[in-house]
Amino acid sequence: MKPPITIIPGAAQGQAVTPLLAPAAVAAVRRFHQSLPDYQPTPLVSLPGLARKLGVANIFVKDESQRFGLNAFKGLGASYAMATILAAYLQLSGDPLDYAMLTAPAVRQQIQTLTFITATDGNHGKGVAWAAALFGCRAIVLMPRGTKPCRAEAIRAINGTRVEITDLNYDDAVRQAAQLADENGYLLIQDTGLAGYEAIPNAITQGYTTMAAEALEQLYDRGIAKPSHVFLQAGVGSMAGGVLGYLAHYYDQAPPLTTIVEPDTVACIYKSVAQGNGQPLAVGGHPETIMAGLNCGEPNPLTWPILRDYASFYARCPDWVAELGMQTLAHPQTSDPAIVAGESGAVSLGLLVALSQDQNLTSLKAQLQLDYNSTILLFNTEGNTDPEGYQAIVG
Repeated sequence: MKPPITIIPGAAQGQAVTPLLAPAAVAAVRRFHQSLPDYQPTPLVSLPGLARKLGVANIFVKDESQRFGLNAFKGLGASYAMATILAAYLQLSGDPLDYAMLTAPAVRQQIQTLTFITATDGNHGKGVAWAAALFGCRAIVLMPRGTKPCRAEAIRAINGTRVEITDLNYDDAVRQAAQLADENGYLLIQDTGLAGYEAIPNAITQGYTTMAAEALEQLYDRGIAKPSHVFLQAGVGSMAGGVLGYLAHYYDQAPPLTTIVEPDTVACIYKSVAQGNGQPLAVGGHPETIMAGLNCGEPNPLTWPILRDYASFYARCPDWVAELGMQTLAHPQTSDPAIVAGESGAVSLGLLVALSQDQNLTSLKAQLQLDYNSTILLFNTEGNTDPEGYQAIVG
């Protein structure tokens, strides 16, 4: 018997959302991304055949597997945060961040000895390594126990980046990266907040709003002013919080019905909400899931209030849900285009399929208000980052 999907509703408190994620506040973030080499908006893929099959109006997938050739969205946060760090190091103030300015020969001479350090389950570290190479710096990447060697090799292949697979879980690897930064003068570039460490993870979260802004423009071009439903995967919750915070501002504190999706073994956002006291809850130990990019046990304290106050639902999904999503996207049964999605990227689509096709989940589907009027926005946050695992699931 397959492990069950569980979903709980949110409180929808609608507290004031941080001004850092307002469209006006992040307009400069997108302009910076547009200055990067090879920038282009990622596709918003329509799946009308699957929508008809599942009994909804529209399904749109923002395909971040095509972002900067990195197979994931994480380069958005890493590049913008790194640019803010470099601007502070160079004591640049007032000027808009721009790739050409930060890579001028005189600037490269000043920053070439800088070393950035981070901890990652894979995609964030790859984004940091890529951004460091882009600016002519170096990076060190720590990875948690159980990391697939292929994910470490993909990071090492970028500018010979130094990668260490530790014996720690993700959250302890984050703390070790912070300690090594203090001891060695490295620059920590982490996508979750720590005590006294907020500006950089906030910049990373702001970086993720570019894909939300692109998606809303692409929907508008198709005559859709607002999706009815959004599904967002969460590890520490930086991406989910960044996108949801942007949507809350954009739609005047009335975002679409948003479901936060996590692996059932390490659902720290879900468990934080379920305990009912409004505080984030850590999940310890060494949880296992094929959704490596979501295998994080402690919510980002900086985006937790957004997820607590603005999400409509929280879902815990076993690994079979991610597999279902990958298979559905890879092998469309209609004329829909195929989409290559990794485990962390496909789980939200898998959840939608399960809710729509499993008669035992009819009540959950009704709870989420999914019906023939629904227009659903999904984010494929990663492509095929584990070729052997991907082939085993979809082949």
